[in-house]
Amino acid sequence: MKRKLVGLAAVATASALVLAGCASGGAQAPSTDGKGKTVTLWLVGSDTPDALRNYLKTEFNKETGATLKIEQQDWGDIVTKLTTSLPDANNTPDVTEMGNTQSPTFTNVGAFLDISDMYKDLGGDKLLPSFVEAGKVDGKNYTLPYYFGSRYMFYRKDVYSAAGATVPTTLDQFNSTVADITAKNPKGIPNFSGFFLGGQDWRDGISWIFANGGDIAKKEGSKWVATLDSANSLKGLQQLQDIYKNASKAPNDAKDSNQYIYLNDTDQTVDANGNKTGDTSLAAATIMAPGWAHWSIGDLSTKDGKAVRTWNDNTFGTYVLPGNDGKPAPVFAGGSNIGISAKSKNPGLSKTLLKIIFSKQYQEMLGKNGLGPANSDYMSSLGDDQFAKALIESASNSKLTPAAPGWASVEAANVMEEFFSKIRDSSDLKGLAQQYDTKINALLNVKNG
Repeated sequence: MKRKLVGLAAVATASALVLAGCASGGAQAPSTDGKGKTVTLWLVGSDTPDALRNYLKTEFNKETGATLKIEQQDWGDIVTKLTTSLPDANNTPDVTEMGNTQSPTFTNVGAFLDISDMYKDLGGDKLLPSFVEAGKVDGKNYTLPYYFGSRYMFYRKDVYSAAGATVPTTLDQFNSTVADITAKNPKGIPNFSGFFLGGQDWRDGISWIFANGGDIAKKEGSKWVATLDSANSLKGLQQLQDIYKNASKAPNDAKDSNQYIYLNDTDQTVDANGNKTGDTSLAAATIMAPGWAHWSIGDLSTKDGKAVRTWNDNTFGTYVLPGNDGKPAPVFAGGSNIGISAKSKNPGLSKTLLKIIFSKQYQEMLGKNGLGPANSDYMSSLGDDQFAKALIESASNSKLTPAAPGWASVEAANVMEEFFSKIRDSSDLKGLAQQYDTKINALLNVKNG
């Protein structure tokens, strides 16, 4: 899930506005009798299918008599829009989705309603702990998990077989396997990657830091401190450098948005509006992506005039990235949180919407559509196919980025992209890590308000 954030000035300006009188929304508890009223829900990207959106609209109207208006936002500018809209009672969404890594920035400045009194009824301890923590401040709940999508590996069985490779069971084996496939390049494809890892793809790359016991940052007392230069983090960075040099031919400016197109025999690149910008062909034996990527991997066919992908078990496979101990490596848990704007004019109706979202039926609908439900009681709704098993297994040891108040500012400044783009060619990884620890430390603890 992409998390492309905005500049610091915009966040700081909005944060100051949010802090001014944001508590007033929490004191209101109007009736949920909503006849003639409209509640606005912002969903980001297209991950929530139309069937689920229509369900929310229908059930919300049945429950309250009010109209639910769903507006889709783009990941590329969601923080910009939240920054300018949340402080404005006349323009704020009542309820909004946001990236799990974006939540701390807004919860730390009071942008969301305190929903601690609903926590138990909405799932309580059954809700994803790391996502709950990302939405908590001083022990109070402001945002809760919407869905998760842990990352795992998708690979070409035919290429692995042709290269004499098997599915690795440790992280060292993974690194050597993808390097060996790259060297052999059994299909003779120019610029072929045993593992396609973009030069700026830190959301996948941090798994190697995590797997070696390292972290991006840790909390020491009341302060967050960057730890990219720690001994354990450096072990992960050394493994990553080896992959960049010997296993990946991915461009140095590639991020984590569409790796799957290089696993298909043919595919295409598109712009933000979905318009085709170029053609691609098979260029990777392995990619790492959130579980929902499997809908975009497979044999190409046409259905009802639209291009569709059909997974082919003879060609494609999945496995969980193994750690150094053979257990699942800690991977970044993609996904979203959801919360009620502190400036909402309809807090009561908004709370009713959250009850519908966290209901058994909706949670199971998320699972049946390949989105990890927020509530662990409904994990079985994901099914028992290879994708569900890989998602659940990879999520068992997943991690989030630091829940520091300034983390969104770190992302806003593209510090991690910049850092990762320099790993391949660095002759002094410790010096590079220390340089970027300094950049991260300048932003981590800033509340922008």
